[in-house]
Amino acid sequence: MKKFILISMLLCSGWAKAQTIKSTAGSTRLTVNSDGVIKNSSYIIVGRIKTDGTVQTAGYQIIGYVRGERIEDNSHSTVGYVKKDGTVKNYSHSTIGYIKDNGDVQNWSHSSIGSASGVKKEWAALIFFFFDF
Repeated sequence: MKKFILISMLLCSGWAKAQTIKSTAGSTRLTVNSDGVIKNSSYIIVGRIKTDGTVQTAGYQIIGYVRGERIEDNSHSTVGYVKKDGTVKNYSHSTIGYIKDNGDVQNWSHSSIGSASGVKKEWAALIFFFFDF
């Protein structure tokens, strides 16, 4: 099974300040900048998120889309969902993770796997499917 990675992105028309995903050890793993550029912990650009929900690699290859609650791959097939309550589900509707009101990011068994600082659930989509780093 593909290693699940979490990225946070804003879906509003005005981007806020940089948002980060941190491991439970506290080191920054990925950062989504205010312009949608995604950088890894070495500050290398690994992707981009456009305001229309398009997710791209660093080389501008489209790898997916965020459509409200629905997450799609590059052929527009649904690969997952993010519910308003913070529950993240895969394409077969199995729960694969959660984001709590306090920003705690948890896997399917409710073990903490990181935090999403500065990200409001209603503005954000969680992508567990696209970036390995």
